[in-house]
Amino acid sequence: MFPSTSPDTGRDPWADDARPGPAGPSRGYPPGPRTGPTDDGGERPERKGPRRLRKGGPGRRPDDESDDMPEEEVPPVPVRRPLALAVAGFAALLGVGLVLGAQTAGPGHRLQFALVVLGVQLLFVLAWTMAMRPPALLVVALVSAAAAGIADAAAVQSEIAGLAPLGYAAAGGFVLGVLGQLVRRVDRVRVTDSLGSTLLIVVGVVAFAALIVLGRIPKGTQAITVCLTATGVALLVARLTDAVAPWPRLAPQVPRGAAGVVAGAMVGTLTSAVLGSYLVGFTPTSAALVGLVTAATAVLADLAVGYAEAGRLMAGEPPTMWIARHMQGPLGGFALAAPAAYAMCVLFL
Repeated sequence: MFPSTSPDTGRDPWADDARPGPAGPSRGYPPGPRTGPTDDGGERPERKGPRRLRKGGPGRRPDDESDDMPEEEVPPVPVRRPLALAVAGFAALLGVGLVLGAQTAGPGHRLQFALVVLGVQLLFVLAWTMAMRPPALLVVALVSAAAAGIADAAAVQSEIAGLAPLGYAAAGGFVLGVLGQLVRRVDRVRVTDSLGSTLLIVVGVVAFAALIVLGRIPKGTQAITVCLTATGVALLVARLTDAVAPWPRLAPQVPRGAAGVVAGAMVGTLTSAVLGSYLVGFTPTSAALVGLVTAATAVLADLAVGYAEAGRLMAGEPPTMWIARHMQGPLGGFALAAPAAYAMCVLFL
């Protein structure tokens, strides 16, 4: 039989060796926090914040964000004062020429005013085709000039003064311009993208003929004087204000300010109200109403041209002819003001 007790009875079995047991934490008790030094003798760095998940990569702490490079801001386009003054002068000369040409028009003397309008239309075709550069540029320019001549002749010789012949001329010019772009295979690829630009050029150049039609109806010459004077003053004041105080900037890429747009429309309306108190058939209220519509239309059209030019430059398109770019705004403003003046005269006078 084996003895019931070990021969080492009375000896402490744990005095020499460490007590055997599991290497992990004891059962039933969570491990305590490790506050001592690390194995390599250094102190464990404390976390400065919780880890955050990052899309597409491992988490990072807030202190890691300081290493990111800040995004570069695009500097705003500088406003060139001499250029703004030159555009303002061109708008003033354009308004004076159209107003003086309207004063020479009469029941038997409409040809002189038609020639003045035709000269402005040719400037419009030159500026807008060179600025927008549609496919088959020469074809679009020639078709637009021909549509302008047909619209002017119809406005002078038609028995009833109306805009229907002008609409036919614009539709025919647009169709011919698109067909001219479809002839060449190189231009055919871009024809769908240039429908808008072709339509703007043809309709804009034909819209000037509305002034000839307006001169044939009662109060038409006075309406042309009020509306075009308000338009010219609005564009002049808007550009002069941009040369002095172009703020607040409407967009960093557009060298225009909101103060010029608002001031131009207000001063143009005031000018038309003053003219209305001296012209027969007008009151300050009615003149201010038609002047407000045409002045606001002109300054907004001029501003839209600036946005379109900035969009083309941001898209990577090469810059167009310098003088054409800056003539485009005032010419577009007067082109849109002409049918607006006709509509206001027919509806409210």
